[in-house]
Amino acid sequence: MSQPAIQLGPNFIRNIVDEDLASGKHKTVITRFPPEPNGYLHIGHAKSICLNFGLASHYQGCCHLRFDDTNPVKEEQEYIDAIKTDVNWLGFDWGEHEYHASDYFETLYGYAEKLVKKDLAYVCDLSSEEMREYRGTLTEPGKESPYRSRSSEENLDLLQRMRSGEFDNGSRVLRARIDMASPNLNLRDPVLYRILRATHPRTGDVWCIYPMYDFAHGQSDSIEKITHSLCTLEFQDHRPLYDWFCEALEIYHPQQIEFARLNLTYTFMSKRRLLELVNEKHVSGWDDPRMPTLSGMRRRGFTAAAIRTFCTRIGVGKSDSVIEMSVLEDCVREDLDQVAPRAMGVLRPLKVTITNYPEGQTEEFVAARHPKNPSMGTRTIPFSREIYVDKDDFMEDPPKKFFRLGPGREVRLRYGYIIRCDEVIKDPVSGEVTELRCSYDAETGGGVLPEGRKKVKGIIHWVSAAHAVPIAVRLYDRLLIVADPAAEKDRDYRELLNEASLEVLSQAFVEPSLAEATPGATFQFERLGYFCVDSEDSRPEKLVFNRSVTLRDTWAKLAKT
Repeated sequence: MSQPAIQLGPNFIRNIVDEDLASGKHKTVITRFPPEPNGYLHIGHAKSICLNFGLASHYQGCCHLRFDDTNPVKEEQEYIDAIKTDVNWLGFDWGEHEYHASDYFETLYGYAEKLVKKDLAYVCDLSSEEMREYRGTLTEPGKESPYRSRSSEENLDLLQRMRSGEFDNGSRVLRARIDMASPNLNLRDPVLYRILRATHPRTGDVWCIYPMYDFAHGQSDSIEKITHSLCTLEFQDHRPLYDWFCEALEIYHPQQIEFARLNLTYTFMSKRRLLELVNEKHVSGWDDPRMPTLSGMRRRGFTAAAIRTFCTRIGVGKSDSVIEMSVLEDCVREDLDQVAPRAMGVLRPLKVTITNYPEGQTEEFVAARHPKNPSMGTRTIPFSREIYVDKDDFMEDPPKKFFRLGPGREVRLRYGYIIRCDEVIKDPVSGEVTELRCSYDAETGGGVLPEGRKKVKGIIHWVSAAHAVPIAVRLYDRLLIVADPAAEKDRDYRELLNEASLEVLSQAFVEPSLAEATPGATFQFERLGYFCVDSEDSRPEKLVFNRSVTLRDTWAKLAKT
């Protein structure tokens, strides 16, 4: 599988790599994307994927896919499979370089014994609550554990007995012996191993002690000879610890470089919070199209190319910032505008009877599937006496600049005739408009106006009632009602959820050219936006369309009113 072209603009990471190659420090570039398989990937991971795989590709190196699977309680094969699917969908291939931290459990355990023998690690019997108390604060140093003075011989014996399963869960841990007075809390004797009887997705019940993430992560990079270990900024304070491990163990020392993570407005970027949304059923699952997950965006109709463009456009920096959702949606629009065939759909149908059109007669208009891509060919659009238009295209008492249907007003049907609204039919009880009776100008078909005929300003979309394909449509808005949920720490996250984030229209219609649209196919419904056939709930007898994005960013304007 060939890697997609990633346009890597100049950035500080490229400058570092260029210097390393020029100086001879490295002859090749080896990066890695190291997700924890405890959830689905989201758009923030896409930035890391594009950066790591893109950097390796740019320098003709390689990028490893490594699962940092050190916590069997939270990890599932479902997540591993989903991660691989998402990375492949974005267009990247790790080839033979798929690894797991669990592949290195024996090596990591050997490293632990080495630290014990060097008197740089000890077995501690403090409870987790006691360790928190002993740890100190940002302004006060920690206190040494009473078990810190154990001899290396005693510690080695206890560690080996921990491995053999002699002790209860949580009763003992292995800690590094560094500096309880360090201003960096990560260096205050961090835990390296804990006792945890849990079945691991790959190693089963072979192990009852598991390495902590901080101990496994950097050493896994070392084992794989990663040249440039790219991490987000929250790992900057962990770097001295990773350096200490490599120096204490006298092993290959990867170079860690931190960059700003991706934060996106109106959504959560925490896997823990996203998992809560799923478990509490605020969304239908990890692939709910309102979620910022790659599977959710794929189901919504976002393209891999658009996401790669987005990751290129936002760049790579050293300072955290929040990116507007509209930037991502603009990238989606730009890509779908080039690749999505056109069609007409009516979301909120209003019946129109063309009273002077012959009953039982049908004719066909020909339209391009894509106005900028003739290779997509054409489609035929049937026209008959009864059609549907959108309710939004009619007003009984329209303002001056409303150029659509109203009593006595004329509009052109897209690709078809000019019609005039002659009569409005209402429900006698509710007063709701249920039908429009119109007349058509037979000389204006196919966009042609007879000589001297005054042009009309309004053009509306429509479908023939007799030929329309019934569909359901899901319209999506922002997941949250606030742009930056991180600024709302005092509020329950459930208060931030947008109750209007999903609207379901169960009685919409599309033109017959979409009758056999396949799951995942994306179209532009003319004048309405881009819509994707839902990959999970669509059936041949009733297609379900998800709106990907509108034709322009109207949400931000509405939010200000």
